[in-house]
Amino acid sequence: MMERTQKEKGDEFRSYHERARAFIIPNPWDAGTARMLTHMGFEALATTSAGNAFTLGRKDGMVGRERTLANVAAIASATELPVSGDLENGFGESPETVAETIRMAAEAGLVGGSIEDATGRPEEPIYPLELAIERIEAAAEAARSLPFRFTLTARAENYLYGREDLKDTIHRLRTYQEAGADVLYAPGLTTKEEIAAVIRSVDRPVNVLMGLHHPATPKAGASGARGLGAEGPALSLEELSEMGVRRISVGSALCRVALGAFLSAAKELKERGTFGFAKRAASTQKIVEMFESG
Repeated sequence: MMERTQKEKGDEFRSYHERARAFIIPNPWDAGTARMLTHMGFEALATTSAGNAFTLGRKDGMVGRERTLANVAAIASATELPVSGDLENGFGESPETVAETIRMAAEAGLVGGSIEDATGRPEEPIYPLELAIERIEAAAEAARSLPFRFTLTARAENYLYGREDLKDTIHRLRTYQEAGADVLYAPGLTTKEEIAAVIRSVDRPVNVLMGLHHPATPKAGASGARGLGAEGPALSLEELSEMGVRRISVGSALCRVALGAFLSAAKELKERGTFGFAKRAASTQKIVEMFESG
């Protein structure tokens, strides 16, 4: 199979957001899981900062730009699919740093990436709106300067930090749209009505996060907040499509499912001294076949 150029991947990725039906963009956390998801027939992939952090024994938000970009580069090089990166808050406060992160992400092989408005500071978890706008403007300018279409996603993080203010979240998304974002994303929305309100209020494709069914595990910088412990609405691809959602990601959910199986097996070993967990394991042959088919 002839290797596709970054320009071809960028055009293809952008086109997925222009269709009437939503698409699922699953989140691998390393090269191996990227190869598996590619084999399964998904159209595009997105990285997960939390999944990457967990493999390094760290909390989400505590990895840093260098190691994050190494992870996204490994994922992008493992697949022919378009890959969008979880670039957290751009790994710095200044708009100049955010712009530099976008350029470095492109060099790593990405054709899209998200920038969030979370500061990482418990005392002030969300950037003031004026600075948040300047950061998205800088990211958009950097993305437009690239020789291919780089799809910039702007994230409004209020709900992940206990600030369940739908009015402010929508206002932020609107301003990020005006600042040049191609896709808008407010992770942690808790109801179907909130998602619908966001979609009605903006003029860009909306990404929705699914798979938040787990106990509270606050992100670095969350203080007394629900953090990433939200439980979102139980909606299907079909239902979200009918609402007008254009992209659905699952964040760290696939990684946490894998870790859940790992912990369950380890618990059986430690507490019971039995090995029944191995019956549920994927076969080595099946895994190798997935890798070789790529």
